[in-house]
Amino acid sequence: MERRDFIKTGGITLIGTSLLPSILQSCAAGAKEGVGAMMAHFGVSEGDLKKVLTAALEKSADYADLYFEHTFKNYVSLQDGAVNRASSDIDFGVGVRVVVGDQTGYAYAEDVTLEQMLKAAHTASRIASGNNLVKAFHVNELKFANHYPILQSWEDVSVKDKAPYVQKLNDRCFALDSRIVKVTVSQSDTTSYVLFCNSEGVLCCDYKPMVSLGAYCIMEDKGKTENYYAARSFRQGVEFMTDEVVETIARQAVNGAARMFTAVKPKGGELPVVMAAGGSGILLHEAIGHAFEADFNRKNVSIFSDLLGKKVCNENINVVDDGTITGNRGSINFDDEGIAGQKTYIITNGVLTSYLHDRISATHYNIPSTGNGRRESFRFAPMPRMRCTFMENGNTSEEEIIASVKNGIYADTFTNGQVQIGAGDFTFFVKSGYLIENGKLTQPIKDINIIGNGPKALADITMVGNNLQLDNSTWTCGKNGQSMPVTQGLPSVLVKKLTVGGIAND
Repeated sequence: MERRDFIKTGGITLIGTSLLPSILQSCAAGAKEGVGAMMAHFGVSEGDLKKVLTAALEKSADYADLYFEHTFKNYVSLQDGAVNRASSDIDFGVGVRVVVGDQTGYAYAEDVTLEQMLKAAHTASRIASGNNLVKAFHVNELKFANHYPILQSWEDVSVKDKAPYVQKLNDRCFALDSRIVKVTVSQSDTTSYVLFCNSEGVLCCDYKPMVSLGAYCIMEDKGKTENYYAARSFRQGVEFMTDEVVETIARQAVNGAARMFTAVKPKGGELPVVMAAGGSGILLHEAIGHAFEADFNRKNVSIFSDLLGKKVCNENINVVDDGTITGNRGSINFDDEGIAGQKTYIITNGVLTSYLHDRISATHYNIPSTGNGRRESFRFAPMPRMRCTFMENGNTSEEEIIASVKNGIYADTFTNGQVQIGAGDFTFFVKSGYLIENGKLTQPIKDINIIGNGPKALADITMVGNNLQLDNSTWTCGKNGQSMPVTQGLPSVLVKKLTVGGIAND
């Protein structure tokens, strides 16, 4: 099994053409008025949908669906004290998927005329064919709970409206510490309009907003240079842009960079590690979370493939993947297969109780989908993906957890690493943290590696804090060439033993 790229965080680079206000207005109308207006926006009728789905099923497949998408993205960045880049991108098209058992045929068209959609449907049908009779179906509109309501849409503002907040973030970073020598600020917003229809008769539409704001600070002191990045990202509208979020990001970026000047590399070896609340959830997502995705288990790749219903960790541990948190970056009203967003307990009281399913894996296990079928865009078929993955609170304070460690480390900021899904072996790079000496945080530390095994690290968690935090940064998860926005979180936890790659012992 090849080692997969570690989850990435950062801004989105966008290349494209200018936005057309008339198109955006028609999209907004489609989102607000339901599937009728959305079909009008895409220029399709119910009759067209039935014709294309019937063509997709012509080789007697089990199932077919259509995924229409219109996405526009805007990006603004500031460097050297001035807004120096603004760009936009528009993506538009439809994907046609055909499923027979666990086989998938997929094709897409960037032109949603009936001719081009039928061509894509015929192509997909030839990739996956079966022995089923094509049955008539009725299309029924489904409506779902809205987990990302907005007060003002991004279509209503221009670069001129966003620039003051970008400038404020830059200026606030410089004001907080005279050692700041360079700041790069980026702001991006994305709006997607989605129309979905399948051969089971499901017809639904969605409006999906996203915004990110981040600052990268470089600080210089006595010839030494340090840096730190901080950001926030939510499924929110223009109301996200406030002085409060500017202040939060600025302080995190500046304070993080300042702490690096007094940080050292600890001695390496096997040590107890306290994972701080919030950002340490990346360990949960990468080293453990992917192994719970049902495609890896269906194919017997994951080490958890035969552990469903069995105890895998401390009985105080509950792990959740939730797509219903209001405004969260990983939330979904319905997944990219027309299944409602929901809250799924992966681990309940230490027992593995569920994998994360799309339609194919749910059919394989003969259970309902958990609503984890996600795709990067209409150009891709969906697969099981996480949404917002976190561990619920335990009953111990962080102070008690730290006090229990005589000699170890406290890790609070992770930047990159690698994970091997099959065996679960991982290497994580820790940008910052602290030494723990005689039960107290002492010297700041930086730039170390933590090496371990995901399932073993999960089993070695002996204490769980009561201070759960979600890390609402710009986390983007890569899998099989597709990138998806996600979130993760963690209360402070104690892993009794991990390999810390610091300086050599004397």
